[in-house]
Amino acid sequence: MSQIDRVTVLGAGVLGSQIAWHSAFKGKTVVVYDLDAEPLGRCRTAHEQYASIYLGQLGARPEDIAATRGRLTYTNDLGSAVAAADLVIEAVPEIPEVKTDVYEKISGLLADHALVVTNSSTLLPSDFAAATGRPEKFCALHFANLIWSMNVVEVMAHPGTAADTLTQVTEYAIEIGMVPVPVQKEQNGYVLNTWLVPLLNAAQTLVTNGVSIPEDVDRTFLIANRGCAIGPMGMVDVIGMKTVFDVLAYWGTRSGDQQMLDNAAYIKKVFLDEGKLGMHSGQGYYAYPDPAYARPDFLAAPDKSAVPGIVERATLS
Repeated sequence: MSQIDRVTVLGAGVLGSQIAWHSAFKGKTVVVYDLDAEPLGRCRTAHEQYASIYLGQLGARPEDIAATRGRLTYTNDLGSAVAAADLVIEAVPEIPEVKTDVYEKISGLLADHALVVTNSSTLLPSDFAAATGRPEKFCALHFANLIWSMNVVEVMAHPGTAADTLTQVTEYAIEIGMVPVPVQKEQNGYVLNTWLVPLLNAAQTLVTNGVSIPEDVDRTFLIANRGCAIGPMGMVDVIGMKTVFDVLAYWGTRSGDQQMLDNAAYIKKVFLDEGKLGMHSGQGYYAYPDPAYARPDFLAAPDKSAVPGIVERATLS
């Protein structure tokens, strides 16, 4: 076993909630921290949904779920959240200033042995190593969404990361059932998001610019990639509108990409301003728990009664 038993997850959003629940399910003692009560409440609700998923899809027993709940604590007290942690997983919004602020606040609150990792999806560990106050005990550990089925985790060091830190973090990942993917040099986007962000941005561009509707974007993807369970617009829902907005807005600004900024503005107006956060809230491009893309007829050839609607959309205005 690794030396990691007590895990603190900073950030009760979509992926933070998943990491916390799954780690507890795999036997770790977990504290979930968030600044406000509202996201902690959503996290608790999400954990009840995960309980049903683990019972129905992973073969968990009721006693396993009860034990998982018993290993979880929720708090908005940062000091108590991190005081006993062997590993702190930062999963706060994908905004550099927010992450830096969190690292600076916890730097004097941690036990000497505690390791810190970032679950950032596009930012580099070297961006934050100094702010942690323990750069040798810091690296990136990036999880994929739907952690119970998409069980990949990316391990990325910065130049000052100690080998022992990488060893312990990788052992922890394996203990909770992940497939560790080593990233051999610092890379914005790691492996997963280096290809995923361009895919999602291209798909969102089709919707933002009125070229296609979300369902047809996903149909083309799923037919071209038979066997995949979810298309890019469904992926946006799974990742969560706030995270997708943060990534597009940050990188659109940094690269001067107006289309990416337009895509971010679309997501803000259509979803975030309306309180639609994606799968986590029950509504994004699709309605959950029964999204259209999961229905058996989603990729079926349509009946001829669909012709007028198809022709209407294909007629240039």
